[in-house]
Amino acid sequence: MPELPDITVYIEAMRDRMIGQPLVHARIASPFLLRTAVPPIASVNGKTVRDIYRVGKRIAIELDDELTLVMHLMIAGRLHWRPPSTRLVGKNSLAAFDFENGVLVLTEAGTKRRASLHVLADCASVRAMDSGGIDIAASSRDEFAKTVQSENHTLKRALTDPRLFSGIGNSYSDEILFAAQMAPTTLTQRLSDDEIDKLRDAVIATMDEWTERLRAETNGKFPENVTAFRKEMAVHGRYNLPCPRCGAPVQRIRYADNETNYCAPCQTGGKLLSDRALARLLGSDWPKTLDGLELLAKKHRAE
Repeated sequence: MPELPDITVYIEAMRDRMIGQPLVHARIASPFLLRTAVPPIASVNGKTVRDIYRVGKRIAIELDDELTLVMHLMIAGRLHWRPPSTRLVGKNSLAAFDFENGVLVLTEAGTKRRASLHVLADCASVRAMDSGGIDIAASSRDEFAKTVQSENHTLKRALTDPRLFSGIGNSYSDEILFAAQMAPTTLTQRLSDDEIDKLRDAVIATMDEWTERLRAETNGKFPENVTAFRKEMAVHGRYNLPCPRCGAPVQRIRYADNETNYCAPCQTGGKLLSDRALARLLGSDWPKTLDGLELLAKKHRAE
C-alpha cells in the first residue's frame, strides 16, 4: 500500500501537471471503483484543479467550488501519467482523468477491487474522511507521546493505526522500528521517555529519508515504480536476507495478509518472536533464539 513517502511524491508530480488545468473528462471503467452517487461523477467535467493534498493515505484533488475527488489506492492501486487521448486498456485500468496536457490513469493489479474513488461536494466532507491520525513531522514531542501511549498496543499496531498516526503502513513501520532498534511487539504503555524520543526520531528520520530517496528516484518524472518492497530497505520484505547492521538473517511474523519483518539481534535482544502459524504447528518445539532456529533447520535437513 502506498504510504506517506509514496503519496507525497505522487502529489508533487500531480501538482506539477494538474494544478490550474481543467479536468476535461473523467472516465470510470470499473463499477467497483466509484463509491459515491452524489454529486455525480459527470459534475467534475470541465472543473479546474485548485489543489491536491493528502488525507492520511488518500489523495484529494480539489476542483472549482470545493468539489473534490478523493482516491484511496489501497494495496495494489497505482497512478500513471499518460499522453493525451490515452485509451483505457486491460482489466486493471479502472479510471482515467483527461486533461489537455495528459491523462491521469488509475490502475489496480490483481483481481480484488479495493481501490476507491469518492466525489465529495465540499472540503468539510473531505475532512470527515480523515481518520484523525497526527502528522508526526508537524506534531510536538508531547503530542507524539500522548498519541503513542493513548492505547496499550504493540508498536507495530500503533504505528499502522490511522487513528493514531497519519500515513504509516506495513512497510515503513518495519523500517522505523529497525531504525529505532525496538521490537514490533513492545507495548506502547511500557515505553520510557527515552524510548518515546527514540521512536519519534526514527519515524521522522525514516519518513524524511524515504521521501527524499523517492524524489531523487523520480527526478521530476511521474512516479512509475511505487512498491512496498525495495531492495534498499533494511528489513521489510527481506526475510532470511542479512541484516545490514549485524548480518543476521531477517526474521518475520505473518498474520493474515500482513508480514512483519525484524532483526532479532538488533531489535529483540536475539529473541525470536512467535509466528502464530508456525508456533501453533511446532508447539513446544518453537525455537526461542536464532541458534535454536538453526538447529531446527539442521534437524529437518537431516530428516
